[in-house]
Amino acid sequence: MSPEVLGLIMIALMVVSIMIGFPTAFTLMALGVTFGFLGIGFVVFDLVVQRTFFVMQNDVLVAIPLFLFMGYVIERAGILDELFHAVQAMFGWLPGSIAVATLATGTIFATATGIVGASVTLLGLLAFPVMMRAKYEKTFAAGAITASGTLGILIPPSVLLILYGFVAGVSVPRLYAGAFLPGFALSGLYLGYIVARAKIRPNDAPMMAKELREKLDRGAMAALILRGFVPITALILFVMGAIFLGFATPSEGAALGALGGLLLAALHKRLNFGMIRESVFLTVRAAAMVGWLLVGSSIFAAVFARLGGSAVISTFVTNLNLGPEQFFWLAQGLIFLLGWPLEWTEITIIFMPLFLPLLAQYHARYPDNISTDAFFFGIMAALNQQTSFLSPPVAMSAFYLKGVVGKAITLNQIFQGMYPFMGIQIFAMLVLWLVPWLAYGPANLVYGASLR
Repeated sequence: MSPEVLGLIMIALMVVSIMIGFPTAFTLMALGVTFGFLGIGFVVFDLVVQRTFFVMQNDVLVAIPLFLFMGYVIERAGILDELFHAVQAMFGWLPGSIAVATLATGTIFATATGIVGASVTLLGLLAFPVMMRAKYEKTFAAGAITASGTLGILIPPSVLLILYGFVAGVSVPRLYAGAFLPGFALSGLYLGYIVARAKIRPNDAPMMAKELREKLDRGAMAALILRGFVPITALILFVMGAIFLGFATPSEGAALGALGGLLLAALHKRLNFGMIRESVFLTVRAAAMVGWLLVGSSIFAAVFARLGGSAVISTFVTNLNLGPEQFFWLAQGLIFLLGWPLEWTEITIIFMPLFLPLLAQYHARYPDNISTDAFFFGIMAALNQQTSFLSPPVAMSAFYLKGVVGKAITLNQIFQGMYPFMGIQIFAMLVLWLVPWLAYGPANLVYGASLR
């Protein structure tokens, strides 16, 4: 059997194994070593060692556990709870005010950490009971919570962008600058939809009854904002500003954020050994998962390339005679479809390395076309992968929410509520395509013009 055929069998088995439910990281390593040994012999073990050290030596990845730790500390300290109440008091006059407060809280929390699961879970605990007391339509409430919680995958400091920067060899600070406006633009589109629906269909999002609203005078309102809104916003601006302006690398900025999270917990008098222990445990668990995925995917991709699988795919795509724009949208369409059965980590770490060499070939032929720019491709892919959290059957946001609200709502109702927001995400992709300045403007302003 030829090495190329082995490579194609390997990738087919990888897809089947992941669909069945085998652990992704160890499936990748096992397939890589097994098929590598069949195709290239004992050389595969040298390849395993080299790829493992290649992953371990990348200092940008240090930012992942530090940003995760910052997010878990903020979550465990109850700071998100106070933020929600502060934002709810600030936006109480708007139609759909609780959903607006949920969105604002999710957006701010997304800029504090890229932990989607924690964000959806906490927003479900905080906002869903309040929405039900205010007689919100269940599917609308579920859609607002799940969509708000997924913004952390795009808005810096997104862990996805760190991984993409590692895989694609693109500057992470530049990716952060490029994702800033698209992320907040998507949040703005959500806001427009929520307010418009609350206006057009007031029964879906009734104004809160006066007896349910917090009765605050100006002094109490100012105190609530100063305690719940200002500290976390100041921390976010400090960390992101240090990274964007070049005063700190992503890893150093993440370290500042982790320290800032501990200081916020101390200021709120919630810093204790138990909270730190839980935050460290959750951080290590999540970071270890990402680390094993990176090692496994690196071994898998290296063996796949050595067997000639990448060359087969490259030849196939070349024979299709696609233009750069056609390839761009073909790849984005595949990413969208992969988001239905797979999570964003698997798409970014496993399938991006298959697209990127082809993108590099197009970039060599069309260097001035944004369709071939790995930077713009990554921002669009991050926006695209928002859908992976909202698209059944593996819509993780739905399961996160279902896990905290129990029998109050069915999974089908949650799915129904997510569809309009998934449509908004697709519309946002078209807006970014038509107005690429949203990505290039801030990045070029801070770091200078570049197509790579």
